[in-house]
Amino acid sequence: MRIVSESGFATEIDVAGWRERRLEAAGFDEPTAVMLAGDCGFDLHGLINLVEAGCPPELAVRIMAPIDMKARPC
Repeated sequence: MRIVSESGFATEIDVAGWRERRLEAAGFDEPTAVMLAGDCGFDLHGLINLVEAGCPPELAVRIMAPIDMKARPC
């Protein structure tokens, strides 16, 4: 994602990288975090909230999976 600040400078923001780090910190294994980080169809905060409440990461992914299973790149 590219954002232009008020000063006119463009900044690249690594959304997928940020999402991956958050998921791994919450307890998701690296391959799952990478897959989820690149698909904005998965609610990052919903996934993390479920895991923090004691839900296993694999089950959290199944619960939060988009109904249509279409990938939504970030």
